This record gives sequence, structure tokens and C-alpha cells, in this order.
Amino acid sequence: MSLTPEQVRHIARLARLGIEEDEVARFAGQLSEILDYFERLKQVHTDGVPPTAHTLPLHNVFRDDEPAPSMDPEQTLANAPQREDDYFRVRAVLEE
Repeated sequence: MSLTPEQVRHIARLARLGIEEDEVARFAGQLSEILDYFERLKQVHTDGVPPTAHTLPLHNVFRDDEPAPSMDPEQTLANAPQREDDYFRVRAVLEE
């Protein structure tokens, strides 16, 4: 499958990517190769192969939750550009 330069620009806009005009031809070739590979994958016979979401039969492998001593607040905040009491001070992210 060969993508046109306009299709590449459209894909870039959808992905919110700013690409230069000289990159369009290169990306057209690369994306076309990727799409060709997907076409090849469509030809693979998967009859009788159960669908899988993970290659290993592992589920929720967690370590035990064991309390451990934390760092001293002074050591933790030693290189903080701004602090307030025992907390990092950061710019407001959400406004009221």
C-alpha cells in the first residue's frame, strides 16, 4: 500500500505531529512499509490459536507489602527548589 503525501500530512495532523515538508516523502515510504507488513500479517493462519493478551500465564504478580522506614524529610527536601514545611512546593496545576 502506498500512501500519498496528503495522507501522510493528514495522519500527522491527527497525531498532532508537526512534520516538515521534506519529511513527508520519507514518512510516506516508512508508513507504507509498515502497512505492507500488516497486510502480510493478515495472511497468517490463526485458526485454532486461542486469543491471548499476555504471552505468559501470570496474573497479578505483586510483592508483599512490607512497611519500611522512609527517608528523613530534611534529606528528602535537601535539593528541593521550593518547600513549605515538610512538603515540596509546586505551581498550582488546577485552578479553582
